[in-house]
Amino acid sequence: MATEKNSDVESQLRAAIARVAPGTTLRDGLERILRGNTGGLVVLGTDRTVETMATGGFALDVDFSAQRLRELAKMDGAVICDSGATKILHAAVQLLPDPSIPTDEQGTRHRTADRVSKQTGFAVVSVSKSMRTIALYVAGRRYVLEDAGAILARANQALATLERYKMRLDEVSGTLSALEIEDLVTVRDMSAVVQRLEMVRRISAEITDYVIELGTDGRLMKLQLDELIAGIELDRDLIIRDYVPTTKRGKAVDAAMGELDALSGTDLIDLSAVARAVGFASAPEMLDQPVSPRGYRLLARIPRLPEVVLERLVSHFGGLQKLLAANIEELQAVEGVGETRARSIREGMSRLAESSILERYV
Repeated sequence: MATEKNSDVESQLRAAIARVAPGTTLRDGLERILRGNTGGLVVLGTDRTVETMATGGFALDVDFSAQRLRELAKMDGAVICDSGATKILHAAVQLLPDPSIPTDEQGTRHRTADRVSKQTGFAVVSVSKSMRTIALYVAGRRYVLEDAGAILARANQALATLERYKMRLDEVSGTLSALEIEDLVTVRDMSAVVQRLEMVRRISAEITDYVIELGTDGRLMKLQLDELIAGIELDRDLIIRDYVPTTKRGKAVDAAMGELDALSGTDLIDLSAVARAVGFASAPEMLDQPVSPRGYRLLARIPRLPEVVLERLVSHFGGLQKLLAANIEELQAVEGVGETRARSIREGMSRLAESSILERYV
């Protein structure tokens, strides 16, 4: 339950950051306020709660523009917009949130922004004249917007790290495929691939946050990121389905995914912790225990093989080695596998076996 709540908060924060990212009209207006050396308070949304705490000012209901926001911010009071920042609804408003709501902020504008956000659930932006910062308050969180140049520098560093980790993932994944063909896989080999998959996923999630915050400045980085992590989620699902040690795979796969998500950065470095998250019992010799895949990973690499047929093949043969040894007649015994598809599967498995062995030893 706590994990779901944290995920919801992160989603709200990302959505709010996207609304004030570089390239948006709202961000342009906020930057104008900052350059004009005046403060500002902008509420992104309105309902009955906002109306009851708002006093004074005047109603506008006009289209949003950066210029209008800048001029209205010169007056004392808050500006209230719709949640999408397409309309300016009220200006020069005094906000009186519940004073009993706890806040660690100092300064009237920031304390008001924090309390209004907590009381209403809407995102609130505070522009500080003295500190020359733009702070976003949403879901009980305070997020200070940074200069795009600083964010881009960190994002490029993270992207370079992701490229190195992806190269290492490809190496250990190729080694695992060769070991699967030879039936020489240990828990250690499987855990090494799962570990690298998790590392790549976590770095990519960090870069995704940078891309959101960069707005239009992050378009090129988004293309690079998409290319690097293409297929990562599918690979993660397939390897867990291949090795999760139980016959009740549906629930076990979901449980393993949750355990991997919950691993701390320190635990992720430990292959034993990764193996336990997948579902293997904790023991000193666990990592050297031999284990055989069911065949999901390699079957998924055969073109035009429907998921339902893949599942039937795994269920029918029960393991990769039996799949590799199966002839065309035996493959045809599986529902949905005709002669043409059986030949395609047989040839595909043979090609994968040959290429995996060659990559390892050549």
